[in-house]
Amino acid sequence: MIATRLRQVFVDSPNSFGAKARLKRWELFRETFPNIEDMNLLDLGGTAETWHRSPMKPRRVTVLNLFEPGEPDGDSILAIKGDGCNATAALAAAGAGTHFDIVFSNSLIEHVGGHARRCELASEIDGLAPRHWVQTPYRYFPVEPHWLFPGMQFMPVAARVQVANHWPLVHTRPNTIDEARDAVLWTELLSIAEMQDYFPTSTILKERVLGMAKSLIAVR
Repeated sequence: MIATRLRQVFVDSPNSFGAKARLKRWELFRETFPNIEDMNLLDLGGTAETWHRSPMKPRRVTVLNLFEPGEPDGDSILAIKGDGCNATAALAAAGAGTHFDIVFSNSLIEHVGGHARRCELASEIDGLAPRHWVQTPYRYFPVEPHWLFPGMQFMPVAARVQVANHWPLVHTRPNTIDEARDAVLWTELLSIAEMQDYFPTSTILKERVLGMAKSLIAVR
């Protein structure tokens, strides 16, 4: 199918634009934290599989994910099911540590459910480690990254739901219109001003495509 081929080009294949962008992001991460292999890292919203495949290996990784954190790997990767907006309590309940060298979060903050919850997540990130790397897609990039649909983030909710339900480039097609609506309502892309407000002591880096900011990274 044409849609499948397009997804291979843009997202899914090892040589896709998405794969190349992710590799470039890893390189920037290493440049920013050159001693990452010596650090105890907390990943909020990620999966253990991400670190199995990662080109770099922190000394220890703890993954906290509300849904599917993945499988642990001995003493090097710990996977915990829990809410990143209440990370300290979730970690303590699991018998894990609550002090880390760095908090890492990739494409989570736009999915936690509104301004109050984003404030809670930012507070947890600020308190759990002296360093952080928090990435999120930029609201004003012309293509909405979750559905690969131009300008979708600016459309009314009802129109976005129809895109989510029918657009052939969606990564995982919803089974029902209710699932499509749920996915849309849980996705709120952020601006630079919002990220600076949530992380006032951080530097906001911009990942660019064709000179345009595609995603934002709060770094401290």
